[in-house]
Amino acid sequence: MSIVTVGAVFGLALLDMLSPALIGVTVYLLLARPRRLGLLLGLYLGTIAVAYLALGVLLMLGLGAILPAIDPSVWAWIQGGIGIALFAGSWFIPAKKRPDVEPAPVKTPTPRSMVLVGLGTWLFEFYTAVPYFGAIGIMTSAGLEPAQWLLLLGVYVIIMILPGIALYLAWLLLRERMQERLERWQRKIAGGSRTAMSWIVGIAGVLIFLDALPNEIAITIP
Repeated sequence: MSIVTVGAVFGLALLDMLSPALIGVTVYLLLARPRRLGLLLGLYLGTIAVAYLALGVLLMLGLGAILPAIDPSVWAWIQGGIGIALFAGSWFIPAKKRPDVEPAPVKTPTPRSMVLVGLGTWLFEFYTAVPYFGAIGIMTSAGLEPAQWLLLLGVYVIIMILPGIALYLAWLLLRERMQERLERWQRKIAGGSRTAMSWIVGIAGVLIFLDALPNEIAITIP
């Protein structure tokens, strides 16, 4: 596997850690403090991870059947063009928050409702999943074996849900001292989602473009 490919995929995974919906629902649960908080949060984050993993497998299998018909040099130009377009487009994303419709957590969380909220987060973030789809395209164009891209995809979704896990562990350790900070974060998440998205799209565009550069400059590992 090329180090450039691995680095680009993991770089995009780090961008996906900034998901406003995932962090927002996690903060909501920590502030609400329902019974069986650990179970509910685990079901929520696990649902998102499984949904993205399943989608990734389907996309990899589908693109893997189509991409061999495209000349590698042509695909490199297409990928590079997509990267440039994303970077340019990121400058036109308005910084002011629009009245987006987000998957709202239920007032009395239950295991079933948290699975549904997890699926709702997954569906809601389709239009903002630029890093994820970029990673799928990079892994497909790299011609990785199924064992290789499954490993990368698994690590990707784990990285994606790390903020929720980290917030829960911090809450377990700090409890009351986290209350004011969580409330402040909740307000910032509600007010700054568009600005965050412009950064995510721009950086994703740069990573996708860099991965499209000639393979001769890439360092490879066994």
